[in-house]
Amino acid sequence: MSRLKFINRESSWLDFNARVLEEARDQDNPLLERLKFIAITSNNLDEFFMVRMGSLHFLQSPGHSKKDPSGLTPSQQLKGATQKARKLVEEQYRCFKQEIEPAMIESGIVRVTPESANAEQKGQLLRLFKEELASILTPAAVNMDGTTPFYPNLALQLFIRLKDEIKGKKKTPRLAILPILGDIDRFISLRVENGYGYIPVEDVLTMHIQQFFPSDEVLEVVPFRITRNADMAVSEDGALDLVTQMDAVLSERKVSDCVRIELLDTATQVAERQLRKIFSISENEIYRVSGPLNFADYFSISGLPGYDHLRQEEWPPCPHPQLDLAKPLFDQIAAKPCLFHHPYDSFDPVVKLIEQAAEDPQVIAIKQILYRTSKNSPIVNALMRAAERGKTVTVIVELKARFDEARNIEWARAMEQAGVQVIYGVKGFKTHAKLLIIVRREPGGIRRYLHLGTGNYNEGTAKLYTDISYLTCDPDLGMDATMFFNTITGFSQPQSFQRLAAAPLTIRNSIYQMIEGEIERAKQGEKAQIRAKFNSLADTKMIEELYRASNAGVKIELLVRGICCLHPGIKGLSENIRVISIVDRFLEHSRIFWFYHGGAPRVFISSADWMTRNLDKRVELMTPVDEPALREELEHILNAGFKDNVKARELGADGVYTRLSPEKGEKAYRSQEVLYNESQARANTTSRSRRTTFEPHRPQKRKAKK
Repeated sequence: MSRLKFINRESSWLDFNARVLEEARDQDNPLLERLKFIAITSNNLDEFFMVRMGSLHFLQSPGHSKKDPSGLTPSQQLKGATQKARKLVEEQYRCFKQEIEPAMIESGIVRVTPESANAEQKGQLLRLFKEELASILTPAAVNMDGTTPFYPNLALQLFIRLKDEIKGKKKTPRLAILPILGDIDRFISLRVENGYGYIPVEDVLTMHIQQFFPSDEVLEVVPFRITRNADMAVSEDGALDLVTQMDAVLSERKVSDCVRIELLDTATQVAERQLRKIFSISENEIYRVSGPLNFADYFSISGLPGYDHLRQEEWPPCPHPQLDLAKPLFDQIAAKPCLFHHPYDSFDPVVKLIEQAAEDPQVIAIKQILYRTSKNSPIVNALMRAAERGKTVTVIVELKARFDEARNIEWARAMEQAGVQVIYGVKGFKTHAKLLIIVRREPGGIRRYLHLGTGNYNEGTAKLYTDISYLTCDPDLGMDATMFFNTITGFSQPQSFQRLAAAPLTIRNSIYQMIEGEIERAKQGEKAQIRAKFNSLADTKMIEELYRASNAGVKIELLVRGICCLHPGIKGLSENIRVISIVDRFLEHSRIFWFYHGGAPRVFISSADWMTRNLDKRVELMTPVDEPALREELEHILNAGFKDNVKARELGADGVYTRLSPEKGEKAYRSQEVLYNESQARANTTSRSRRTTFEPHRPQKRKAKK
């Protein structure tokens, strides 16, 4: 029965990446957008191998035979994930080689090969090699006794096999590896007739590899990449401080076990065996591909200037009609709370609010949680300016945010230098909540302005991810948020909140209570309904509650972008549950929970997915949105998603996703396009209604002379 009730997590994630790859295969998408989706699938697979496959390798070790909720042992999970990943990689290369690359050539974007390069191009590449590449890059000899140099994770490298050294009757392999590191472009631009030509840098190096070894015979050159296990947790019980511990984890990742080698299928068996020996890897972890390696580098080609006709029309974020960024935001938020749906609505008001808080003399304190942020974050810079101006600024920086640890350590140290009080998360938990509190002294007393959201304080990803921002100065929420923040930063015992729910304290039980309320109404013959949108659904207890609700007659609709371990549509178990996933130009990231509640819907936004890690092992927030107009906005977002029949896929009882299409006579409805057009229309209407006024700068009144 367990196999029927729960879908394997790894299998579900790989299914999600297959849905992303479908967008690369979709000929209705512009060519360079299809190329971008190929790059995204490559990036996703890198992270999957570093984290999930690394974890499964660990679970295969002696003493770890526990089955997962789908009934699979670690070995079975690893075998199934490997088979599915191989199929996905094969489909990637088939799509690129047979569909995308021929279309690129037809559009004038041509990959030049060593064989097809003409005399002029070969001269240009020789100059590049001599003047730049040979000066920057250095091949390192491989000693088969185990004393080999450091080989970087995910970096493109060349495996070089030289003629064996012969001493008497003994042959000794002579091998070298050339890591392609530093500020080197992956693709070299070349002049071609009527278009754009490029050649991968590994091909340029292969063409001239003999010049690194002038007195040796080069037998073989093969590009390859290694993927190392990145699933390493920091020990928070030791004597070292957390920053030092995180530095140690980052260092450990650089030399961790190899879980995958990608190499060109032109490699000889001799080369493969030697690579396996160098990296202590099994044959099952070798991925031979037809090339080129690492499609993620094709992001640069997808953004090639002069080829806008091969990309989608730009959808720039729209200014929100309620807020005028040219005026102080505090008065506008105090007059009326505001809800934003990014990236349709611009993230600028959030940045502007923090920047205004840094300058406003009435602001006395700022408190914020930072999980992930951008490289040159205007938000962090504003926080530092606020501290330098004498305001009390306290920031919780989550150092354990995977793959952003180094950036967060750097920002934390910079903020400390500026006078910001920095708290490094919570011992034993990741702090994943999205919260900003601005404390302002006003004529009526202290007022707290809040930003509560579903996404990170990153103005870059706010243009790519769908998320919700909620700006309010509601006194009850302000009291709860302050109590929540102080609980994290101090040693105080968790307090009960009036309206907020927090993980690992109350979110799980709060959702259970809402589900139970719908179950009771369904049993009494009343209308009962649950709708929710999140990234992942994997918590078995939460899934069991949804199954129980389905059996009671509660209608359940779920928008799950990625992992979904729930089996919908099974009679006697989940026949009242519908699950869809939307993959489109923006990554669906917002979390919205909606309960019919007897006709007076309760709606929440949250930083938490319905996964065990979010509900029990992270510090998260769930916020009620009670203003009728704002609640209707969130309901409209859900409605749009469930109406999608262009970019939506529905999960069937067989565990297979099927892409939806308009029924006969039904109009096509692409939710992201609809929501963007609506946002743009609101912004245009507001722009026309605001009359331009000119306000002159007047000289200050001078004091009369005594």
